[in-house]
Amino acid sequence: MGSNREHGRRGPSIGRLIVLGLAAAAVVKELRTPEDQRTWHGEVVGFVPYDFRPPTVARFNERVWDPKGDHLFSPQVFGVGWTVNIGRVVELVRRKIEA
Repeated sequence: MGSNREHGRRGPSIGRLIVLGLAAAAVVKELRTPEDQRTWHGEVVGFVPYDFRPPTVARFNERVWDPKGDHLFSPQVFGVGWTVNIGRVVELVRRKIEA
């Protein structure tokens, strides 16, 4: 296993920098909101979802394991961006196999 330096890379990837920037923007957005109105979830830059609330089983099931849901991607259970609805993927594969 090589390090980043061995492969000619220095520092974090552009993708990680973007995610860190979006997370920072989301935190700043929340901190600029009056304390009694902060929800710690929403969108940043108009379309990227974020959720900094403590994860719950219900939210996990809704976003990561929802075989009957229409969506393949949903907001992260915790953090910035999207996650794959694995339950939906499994359901679609199951239907394809049964067809």
